[in-house]
Order: sequence, then structure tokens, then C-alpha cells
Amino acid sequence: MRIGIDVGGTFTDVVLVDDQGNFHYTKTPSTRKELAQGVLNGLEDILQLTGYLMGDIHYLTHGTTVGTNAIIERKGARTGLITNKGFEDVLEIRRVARPKEATFDFMVDNPPPLVPRYLRKGVIGRINSKGQVVVALDEDSVREAVDSLKRDKVEAISIILLFSFLNPSHEQKVAEICRETFPEAIVSLSSKICPEFREYERTSTTVMNSYLGPVIERYMDNLVSRLREKHGDVNLLIMQSNGGSMSVEAAKRYAASMINSGPAAGALAAAYISKLLGKGLAIGADMGGTTFDISVIDKGMPRTTTWGGVTEYPIKLPMVDMKTIGAGGGSIGWIDKGGALNVGPESQGAEPGPACYGLGGTLPTVTDANLVLGRLNPDYFLGGKLKLYPERARQAIKEHVADRIGLSVEEAALGIIKVSNANMVKGISGVSVERGYDLREFILVAFGGACPLHAAALARELNMSQVVVPPMCGDLSAFGLVVSDIMHDYNQTLAKKQKDIKPQELLASFRVLEDNGVNQLRHEGVKDEDIVLEWSGDLRYEGQSWELNIPIPRTPTLGHHEIQNILSDFHKLHMEAYSYCNPEQLVEFINLRVRAIGKNPPVVLRRQAADPTPLSQALKEKRAIYFEGSGFIEVPIYDREKLGPGTRLIGPCLIEETISTVLVPQGCSSVVDEYSNFIILVGGSEI
Repeated sequence: MRIGIDVGGTFTDVVLVDDQGNFHYTKTPSTRKELAQGVLNGLEDILQLTGYLMGDIHYLTHGTTVGTNAIIERKGARTGLITNKGFEDVLEIRRVARPKEATFDFMVDNPPPLVPRYLRKGVIGRINSKGQVVVALDEDSVREAVDSLKRDKVEAISIILLFSFLNPSHEQKVAEICRETFPEAIVSLSSKICPEFREYERTSTTVMNSYLGPVIERYMDNLVSRLREKHGDVNLLIMQSNGGSMSVEAAKRYAASMINSGPAAGALAAAYISKLLGKGLAIGADMGGTTFDISVIDKGMPRTTTWGGVTEYPIKLPMVDMKTIGAGGGSIGWIDKGGALNVGPESQGAEPGPACYGLGGTLPTVTDANLVLGRLNPDYFLGGKLKLYPERARQAIKEHVADRIGLSVEEAALGIIKVSNANMVKGISGVSVERGYDLREFILVAFGGACPLHAAALARELNMSQVVVPPMCGDLSAFGLVVSDIMHDYNQTLAKKQKDIKPQELLASFRVLEDNGVNQLRHEGVKDEDIVLEWSGDLRYEGQSWELNIPIPRTPTLGHHEIQNILSDFHKLHMEAYSYCNPEQLVEFINLRVRAIGKNPPVVLRRQAADPTPLSQALKEKRAIYFEGSGFIEVPIYDREKLGPGTRLIGPCLIEETISTVLVPQGCSSVVDEYSNFIILVGGSEI
């Protein structure tokens, strides 16, 4: 028995899996001013819906946007930085690169460092590139730096010293002094948070951990306290951006690991669905109320990266490779100075929400456009929990879009939909086609409350032939939470050429990382038989600037034969990635990585025998829907809950469920498969 709760910018999604394998789900508005309240509201809703008590639930997994919001809104903690004297400006210098979106705009600056200059303190001491102490640590300079940060009332301190990933002794001593003289501050060490080479990225990641640490700690303490007050002790796990969960205590220490935790769960769920259907290649498309999150599923697994982040602040931690754009249901349609229609990235969110919510919003959004075009039922939004007001949507679109560019309200609404779709198509292409993938080989897994209305149009534009709308599609990120395992990543920079690699030293390094992972999982209550350990390495050709991560088979012994197999795998992967490899060239082993996984009991979607439903039994009504080139057309509206496996439909039609609506446009057909997935076969005519 487990519950997954994903807090998004607009809605909080909840999924409960009972001990019989039955799924129950609900959706409630997020409470942006007090996110914990939205979690409690969602929890109360699902318990009331199912009749279970919290005591029946073994654990609860939570995905949150607290960290992401703090970065975007610049509401993190007041953070200080202690580094080597002379290296205080690493955050400012960066990589001497311009913002990605403004490469040719010389008037645009990078966002300011998260730690201002006067809170960056240099101390005397130096460890060289071999991990040797060449200048002893001057403890007086450390105490002076800590005292200064204490006077400036910082909440958190980041400690980043040169080559601490090889020898952390100086960092550990600085941390000891910090805790002695300034115990109130949260301390983050780069040798713990990001023990890798590349000074700027290591600094940025550790600073991010400090910047978010107090914010995450306050949120977690508040949430745990309120859960305990209402339900007693609750076994709470927190979703990480790497696709695994961790304990609350670990989340407080590794706050930077929580960025994009909700979207990562969505990618995990998309991978689950793709594997269920035997499809190795998929695009996960999660369109919620605020954002559109894109993930690439390759060989049945979400693509991962160690080069992520939010805005222009890099985070060098393992995470699901996500692209997020401002194209949700709440994204605002607006006219620029040149008279062109734009959509997003600004969003109305949950408060005040789209104009049609009747909660004070007056600006037109994608949701308002879908309502005006007849694609949403004003009396059945969230299963009727939230009434929509079509006249307010029409007024917002008329005032802010239609009248300004001389269109009818319906034409303006369709324009909002088309521009939003174009933004999403561009986002998907950027992480797939531009990386060498052929989308004709992919399926599109559409989820989030809003995406199934847009999915067929996106697939057609991208030359994809099949859309999969899973059951619980509006809550699929929360489903990803309940299928996730506990997971921790550990790494060590090696930076040695293949000729200098000694197999036993390599094996010993992997064993040390493994021990760290096993001890953490045992501390979190995972049984030894449920622990899985995975090895990988970051390798590159000598002289290259960047590495490729390759899986390394975990073996009890490691010899020269195994090393040659690792090198062979690297050459093959390099050929796949870049259409080039050179087996004669020297290879460098840069980083070693171990992933420690605590397996949770598997979740299985029930397979059902074909039982096609006569369409007349699932028909709710007929309603006029606006289509480009055709105007309003009366189409059938079906109840998804009544469509059994094997049922086939021909577009145009709408399929409604409590937390989402699916549009099957003209020229498309659809079928319900044995797992209750709704499969849309995309035709060639105009949508």
C-alpha cells in the first residue's frame, strides 16, 4: 500500500495503490502560498475516496517543486561561500560564456551569482592536483571568514576548496570550525555534494545545495510536523531528480538533488508505460497547468545527464534529462509590440488561474482557448469539482487577443492553441531530432491533465504515428512516484589514462563507493536482498573536453580483460553518439560512478481480456467543437471509464475522464489496449 503525491504549479496529483494492485487517483488545486497544505488536501481526498486510513499505508512518496520555485523566484537562503584565497570569483567568471538564449545579444548579462561578492570568503591553504597538501590550512583565516559570515547573518555556508575531490581534509577541517563557531548555519561540502573535477560546476552545485538547504529543511519539517499531527508517524520518501527516492533526512542534506523531482517522476512513468508496451523509444510529454516537461525514453529508460540545472545555474549531479518550457494549460496568450500572438512562458498557475476558473484571473490562457473551442466540458472539469465559466474565457480572449489583431474569438482561441503547439513541437525537436533521433521510430506518451487534448496535433507535426494516453494520464507523475525505487548516486574523479589504470585500484574505488551506498540504504531500512548496485564510468579520448557515461558490468574481480571490454564498450558508444570512434586512440577514465538502488515491491498494471464496448453505451453526449477549416462540428463525447479493451473509435471525438480529456481529431483513429491505454493512430489529414 503506497501513495504518490506530486505537487505541481497548478495542481497536486495523488495516486494510491492498494494491496490488491488497484489504483485510485485524484487531483486537487495546489496551494502555492502553503504547498504543504496542498499535500494534506490531496491526502485527505484520496483517503476519503478509497475509505482507507493512513495507518493502512506503508509509505508515501512525494515529488515537489519547492526547490525549483526557490531558484526561479530567487527565494533561496542567504548563503556564504568559503574557498581558497584568490578563487572567490569562480561563480562570477563562470565559463566565460553568454546565456544560451542570448548568444548574440551583447546587452544581456548572465544571472547574478547566488552568493554576492561580499559573502564569498577566501582562506589560506592549498591542496594540489595530486591531492597533496602544499600549503597548510590557516585556521585563523578560516575563523575570520566564518565570523564574518556569522555577522552577515547567512543561513548556509558552502565550502569549496581546490582538489577536495582528491583530498577532502581541508574541507573537513573548515566544516569542523564552522560547526564549532556557527552551529546555526547549514554547511555543505563540495567533497560530499559533488566530488568531481571542474571547479565552476562543483562550486555552482555545492552553492545550490546551500541555497536550497534551509528552504527544503523548513518545508520538510513543516510537512512532517503537519502529517504527524494529523496521521501520526508517516514513512515519507522524497523524489529526487535522478528518478529515485530518498528519506527526508537525506533530502535535507542533499537539497540540490530535489530539483525537478516531480517531472523526473513523470519521465519514470513514461518509461514504465513504454516498457509495458514493448516500445524502447518514446517521448514523454507532460503538459500540466504551468509547464510542459519533455523526456526522452531510450531502450526503455529515461535519458539521464550530469549536466542539468534550472535557468543558467549548472548542477553537476545525476538527473533525468528533462526539458521544461512554459507551455502549460495556464500559459498566457498575449500580443507583442509587433502585433504577433505569443503564448507563455508566463502562467496564471493555480492562483488566480485561467479566466475560466472564476478565481480572479482575467488573462487568456491555453485552458481558456480549449474551453472556447468546445474541447473542455465546463461542468465536468476535474470530474465536476471545479466549475468553468465559458463567458469569462471568451471575454479574456476577446479583450486581450481577438480585438487587438482583428480576429473572431474562436479564431483567436485556435491561434493560441496553434502557437502553444508550435512551442511544444520545437521543445520536443530540440531534445530528439537535434540529437540525431528519428521520431518516426518513437511513440508519444501523453500525460498531464492538458496534454491529451494536444497530443495528436503534436504527433502529426513531428511525423510520429502513435500516441499513447495511459490510464490516470492526468496523474501519471504521481504514478511515477509509486513505481520509483529508493536510489542514491556516488561518484569519484579518477582522471587517469588507460595505460595508468591498475585493475585492483579501480575495483577498490568501486568498492568504496558501493559501501557508501549500501550503508545509506541500510540506514533507510532497505533489506540486503533488495539492494541492487550498478557501476558506470565517464570516459573520453585523450584531448577531448567532455565525457561519455558508459555502463560497466559489476564483477567480483576486475582484470585487464575486463578493462579491455570497458574500452570496447566506450568505442561502440562513441560511434553511436558521434558516428566516429578511434580504437587506436588513448582513452581516459575520468569519473567512476555507483548507483545504489533499494528495490520497492513492483507495481503491475492489470492485463485485461478484450471486451469491446458498444459505443452507444459509453456515449455521454454530442457537442460542437471548433476545428480549423471546418468551424464548429458536432462530435460524440465518450466516457473513458466505460470504454473496454479492444474498443475502437474514429475521430473526430472526445473522451472524457475525471482528470483529463482526450481529443481524437479528424483523420485519426484510436483503440483501447489490454492495459487500458488509449492508443491514437495519427492519420494524414488536417487536425
